[in-house]
Amino acid sequence: MSVPPSRTARLRVESATIGYDRRVIAEDLSVAIPDESFTVIVGPNACGKSTLLRGLSRLLKPSAGQVVLDGRDITSYKTREVARQVGLLPQSSIAPDGITVADLVARGRHPHQGFVRQWTEDDERAVLTAMRQTSVADLAGRPVDELSGGQRQRVWVAMALAQQTGILLLDEPTTFLDITHQIELLELFTDLHHAGHTLVAVLHDLNHAARYGTHLIAMKDGAVVVEGTPEEVVTADAIEEVFGLRCLVTRDPVTGSPQVVPLGRERPGHRPAQTTDTESATHV
Repeated sequence: MSVPPSRTARLRVESATIGYDRRVIAEDLSVAIPDESFTVIVGPNACGKSTLLRGLSRLLKPSAGQVVLDGRDITSYKTREVARQVGLLPQSSIAPDGITVADLVARGRHPHQGFVRQWTEDDERAVLTAMRQTSVADLAGRPVDELSGGQRQRVWVAMALAQQTGILLLDEPTTFLDITHQIELLELFTDLHHAGHTLVAVLHDLNHAARYGTHLIAMKDGAVVVEGTPEEVVTADAIEEVFGLRCLVTRDPVTGSPQVVPLGRERPGHRPAQTTDTESATHV
């Protein structure tokens, strides 16, 4: 069950129809991003998650309805004005040939530049901080096209962080990353959230969404099926409705957040694990 969008949220969608050319992906969509939340959008492939994110960033203009930023239709702002408030890490990006890591991250400062204002110590500090946060400082002089997929993804995240916006939109930010760097990046996003940023991320891993997100939006066929806290969204019934997946929902032994355990097909000789009321965890 979805809830009416808050009309006080800084960023929200009101009765919007969003799509590509003549292909409608979401119709009459209304959703609000709670201020200073770590909102995670989940749902099956091609359900409209990235489309919603592109609408929130003004990359897609609704054919009906509107996206509202700070009380105004987002299309009424100049591009540079939006870029100072809302940062976007797209699903896939292509770096210019030969550009170094430091130069690409520095492009995140572009919205703060102008005909009069030139590069400052604040710009330099923002770039260095972003590279340290994403563990790419030691790659500063390397060409981006020589890096691994995971390294490149961290560089793009650093560029988004260097933009220093209050709202950060992240389209599948953990793509190409191994499990260690996935967790490091999600912990970084949590730190940013605790520092007062509003984050919106599209994630495929439900357990990561439940562990790190403070507000979840579950979508299917271009519509919001349910939204709320992880405990309200990550239920066996909701997961089956949204994903068509039978599962058990237990508790993460470390954080206590909901944890999805898929129920596979029964196989000869396979015995399901016995569970008790007391969960135990082994620390290594």
